[in-house]
Amino acid sequence: MNIQLVLKLLHQLEQMRRHELWTRPQLEAYQAEALRRLREYAYARSPFYQQFHKGLTDRPLHELPVLTKSIMMEHFDEFVTDRSVSLEDVRAYIQQDTDGSPYLGRYCVNATSGSSGSPGIFLFDTSEWLAILASFARAHEWAGAKVNLRHRMKMASVASVSPWHMSAQIGRTLNSWWMPALRFAATEPLPAIVRRLNEWQPDMLVAYASMLRILANEQLAGRLRIHPHLIFSSSEVLTEETCSLVERAWDHPPYNEYAATETGGLAAEHKASQLMYFFEDLTLVEVVDEHNRPVPPGEFGDKVLVTTLFSRTQPLIRYQLNDSVRLADGPDPLGLPFAQIGAIQGRMEDTLYLPGVGGKGEVAIHPLTFHQILDPLPVSGWQVIHIPNGLSVLLTDVRNGLTDQVLVDALSRVLVDQGVAALPITVQRVPTIPKTAAGKMPLIRASM
Repeated sequence: MNIQLVLKLLHQLEQMRRHELWTRPQLEAYQAEALRRLREYAYARSPFYQQFHKGLTDRPLHELPVLTKSIMMEHFDEFVTDRSVSLEDVRAYIQQDTDGSPYLGRYCVNATSGSSGSPGIFLFDTSEWLAILASFARAHEWAGAKVNLRHRMKMASVASVSPWHMSAQIGRTLNSWWMPALRFAATEPLPAIVRRLNEWQPDMLVAYASMLRILANEQLAGRLRIHPHLIFSSSEVLTEETCSLVERAWDHPPYNEYAATETGGLAAEHKASQLMYFFEDLTLVEVVDEHNRPVPPGEFGDKVLVTTLFSRTQPLIRYQLNDSVRLADGPDPLGLPFAQIGAIQGRMEDTLYLPGVGGKGEVAIHPLTFHQILDPLPVSGWQVIHIPNGLSVLLTDVRNGLTDQVLVDALSRVLVDQGVAALPITVQRVPTIPKTAAGKMPLIRASM
């Protein structure tokens, strides 16, 4: 790792610690000035924004149009502020290069998995990449692990090993004597992952929430024998049941991070309060309903609109993330100026739309409905799939005499109570829950 980059990262972290001492008015003043600079830069250098915000350049943020990934990718060449960058060239570079080296010698390239439709490509220059690194370093600090060049911390990640996945890029950037890292593909056979983790003995474990659940069961069964001091969940909804299981396995719960390829770290859990806070000195976050209207604290929104205050290569202004988030309502015990997250319910795509009673349209069933029924079950994993003729529930490692009919009856009752017409529910007991190409195991899927 480049020592100059480390020093710059430490400097940025120190600045961010000072931000945590701000009052809310001080934070809002900083946000306003950072937003002004971001918009000024975008309007001067992005032909896309010159048209997308035409006639709106002096309007407040909430009056600007919403930017989706599909819109951005459709207009990629006009969207980026560096005229030497083209989507065709970036895609060709990704296909040819395998070590994740900088594009054009100056851009760190990241690509999304395409779980919300189609893959997205995001470029970060050195300054922007430092902000990304600092967002994750802050999450680690809040969990109790400060960046310390004199203390060695071995890390293991069980996620995607694509060289263009953000976690791979971060691991490559930070890999050094003081933070050696091994990456395991979540798609690898479980015995191989367990064997290699036992050999590596990580101090820090980072994994998809679904993988944490599996690894915790392996630890409790005695096949996995590791003792990480810090455990982080990423990329998927972290349920209370998974938290309890991890705590049983390693005597302490996992820390929750909320991040996206487009933005880096968006929020993290703080050890002192066990609450999650948005990184509002890096991003502006709007929790909104399906019509992009603000949702008050205490209620789940349909999506999140993010404005990245540090982005310049691909300025994201009111960029849509399809996550359902609830802001907390109440005083903050730590006195931080940042908004608290009450809960993250999952992606908008995880919401199932089922036929209503009497043919009266569709009823939106949020993920929490299924979590309440399925999380307490004596199983090691589950997945609900909306198939054309009903629901299919996959279960692994069923214990304690659980019968399929008991589960079907419980789900049927709760769905009928919410106005869903009677529909067939089948239960399948499977060896493993199917994974996506990136190794994720979504708990709720709209279709096969």
